[in-house]
Amino acid sequence: MELLNGKETFFAIREELTEKVNSLKQQGRRAPHLAAILVGGFGPSITYVNAKVKDCERIGFGSSLIELPADVTEEALLEKVNELNNNPEVDGFIVQLPLPKHINENNIIEAINPKKDVDGFHPVNVGKMVLGLPSFVPATPYGIVEMLDRNNIETEGKHCVVIGRSNIVGTPMSILLSRKANPGNCTVTLVHSRTKDLASYTKQADILIAAIGKAHFVKADMVKDGAVIVDVGIHRIEDTTKKSGYRLIGDVDFDEVSKKCSHISPVPGGVGPMTRAGLLLNTMRAYEAK
Repeated sequence: MELLNGKETFFAIREELTEKVNSLKQQGRRAPHLAAILVGGFGPSITYVNAKVKDCERIGFGSSLIELPADVTEEALLEKVNELNNNPEVDGFIVQLPLPKHINENNIIEAINPKKDVDGFHPVNVGKMVLGLPSFVPATPYGIVEMLDRNNIETEGKHCVVIGRSNIVGTPMSILLSRKANPGNCTVTLVHSRTKDLASYTKQADILIAAIGKAHFVKADMVKDGAVIVDVGIHRIEDTTKKSGYRLIGDVDFDEVSKKCSHISPVPGGVGPMTRAGLLLNTMRAYEAK
């Protein structure tokens, strides 16, 4: 069994982007600029956005963090989105999800300029992705594709089973791996919480992508020998042996499944860093498109 080490792959991508930024600065050009809007004080969102800011600092990207209170009106949030849409110094930006319940997330996503939508959630970018046209791909699927590619995982002709049909991970993942590209050219099966006898599908997978949002959902008896396992899930569980009082686990029972598979992404240190990499790569593409 070999680890799909997302952290190491992320570091390699970060160094590549750092070299690009240094080259731009030597040419007298400004660096790419990524902005983020954070609404409220949701702990995981704060942690994730702060990591993005640090990534930008490390690479040399410009970055802006706009923090708004949890009770901000939808109209006020839309005004901030419009400001970033019209700011020529901002190449790409995100509105960190989830948003408070009184705000319609779809309205916010659709208000973002597709050319600055580095999260890849705008319907224009989703539609272009489906058609195989140049677009911004959601950061997590983008990161997973990069991880498979950079770890020399063969995808052509393989059966990929994706567990979970979210618009952020599962559905775009199924599209990306089925398209005529490398990585890609998979035969893809998309299963979800309403699939009957779900394990009968997962046991056929050469590549299994678990994004169902249930801790330790995938067990060893659901996986065939030699499969490639990508664990998208992340869950915090109590662990008194840790200084923090908790530890992180994924949708896959790592201890069980790692004994059967050829490759597996760990949690933490797998898909998480690659999501950050996908966002940074999208930002560089938004900058270069100008």
